[in-house]
Amino acid sequence: MEKKRLVIKVGTSTLLREGGGVNLREMDALARVLSDLKNMGHQVILVSSGAIGVGAVKLGMRERPGELRFKQAAAAVGQCELMHLYDKFFGEYGQSVAQILLTDEDVDHPARAEHLSGTFEALLELGCIPVVNENDSVSAAEIETGQKKVLGDNDTLSAIVAGLCGADLLVLLSDIDGLYDADPRKDPGARLIPRVTAITPEVEALAGGGGTRWGTGGMYTKLTAARRAMAHNIDMVIANSNRLDALYDIVEGKPVGTCFSAK
Repeated sequence: MEKKRLVIKVGTSTLLREGGGVNLREMDALARVLSDLKNMGHQVILVSSGAIGVGAVKLGMRERPGELRFKQAAAAVGQCELMHLYDKFFGEYGQSVAQILLTDEDVDHPARAEHLSGTFEALLELGCIPVVNENDSVSAAEIETGQKKVLGDNDTLSAIVAGLCGADLLVLLSDIDGLYDADPRKDPGARLIPRVTAITPEVEALAGGGGTRWGTGGMYTKLTAARRAMAHNIDMVIANSNRLDALYDIVEGKPVGTCFSAK
């Protein structure tokens, strides 16, 4: 079996239930599968969203805060809670986790990026599972405006991390099965596209514009991530997080979701 370096990105919709509570069942399942993949000899890096949402729940907020300073306060609390839960769940499966919080400057500055790459290498050599997120407590541009110079969303962040780490495979776990030829939430006849070998204008058109509900924080950012990953010769897969066991098939190269093939 080929040992691979994997970057797995999980979104807020996986970590939080519709009512706002933390989805402990999904977090436990995620920790179990990723721990098992590591036990199989793979190296695993987790990029996790959810800090603001988890923090808002922890603070007793009835909805996601709207004011920037409260978003950042919720993120600070949420990061602590997220890592507590990840440490607990991964610890149940004999794994150690490490937290890495990033800003634009960390990945945009060559010297910082080099040190960061070295940190990832050391953690992986030591057998840790790095858990990565953007540092929303100090990095305001994304959560306030959605406009970021380098990062901007955790789909893009995961592709940057995959490039920094020289990953073999990037997997974006989402609430959708993959890239469709139409919006499946509106068109029941939409068909899943199993394989993409180039991000063409026709493929970009399938994601909608950046200002649409379908595009913002959805397929639009995933195509941005795919373009970055493929530029680093890294395959990327979009798959539904409600079938976490499918990660075994994805790692083995079996058809799941949409594969953006760089190789």
